[in-house]
Formats: sequence, C-alpha cells, structure tokens
Amino acid sequence: MPPRMLPEPTPETRHFWDGCKAGELRLQRCTDCDGGSYFPPRPFCPRCGSRKVEDYAASGKGVLWSYVINMRPRPDMGTEPYAIAVVKLEEGPQMMTNIVGCPQTPEALQLDMPLKVTFAAQNDDISLPFFEPAGA
Repeated sequence: MPPRMLPEPTPETRHFWDGCKAGELRLQRCTDCDGGSYFPPRPFCPRCGSRKVEDYAASGKGVLWSYVINMRPRPDMGTEPYAIAVVKLEEGPQMMTNIVGCPQTPEALQLDMPLKVTFAAQNDDISLPFFEPAGA
C-alpha cells in the first residue's frame, strides 16, 4: 500500500505544522487591519496585504459546513468510505479535512454538528489535523 501523500512544510507554513505536531491548531491574523483570522497560512493578510501578521493557537472547535462521502477506495486511506469535509472554524476560516471518530454516513454526518480537532501523527515531523464529533 503506498503511503499517504504528506505536505512539505515551507518557511511560510512551518508554524502551522509545528503546531499540529504539538497538538495545537494554529491560525493567523493581521495586526494592521481587522481582517480576522485566516487559513491557509501565508505571510501576508489576504484582506489588506500587510505582512504584519501573527500566528496564534485556535480553539480547535468548529462545525461541519459541507462534506462528501468518498465511496471509491484509495490505497492510502483503506477500503472503507470516508468523509472529505469543509469545517467552519469557531474563529471564522474554513478548512478542508476528514471527519473521523463516527460512522461515515449521512445519518451520522449532520451539517452544523459541533466538531473538535484531533491530530494523527504520520511520521516524526508531520501530524495531520482531522475533526471528530465534539461529544467523542
């Protein structure tokens, strides 16, 4: 079975991946404007273009915004169906991820259901953020 394709951190995304490895979901926000939090990581504010941005530990909470259940097996994901989801984070940004810790069915995956982040170590350097039902 081929391994799961993993991200390669860059200087601009290193803080995010270091946070995941430490069990912390990190977002960024601009200190020049009131553009709010943003994702994915980048060295400038997507609203005003300022490079005066800071990273911070997010709550790790969100809601299921949208999803699709992939029924086609992937060698790196196993043979069972799995949800590819968009989670709306409590801080505002949306993030694409997988939902874990519950059946991968429309009955279990209810839109707006509360979720919390969980991390799965893939190797010594990379832990991936996934989301599970907040009651799990």
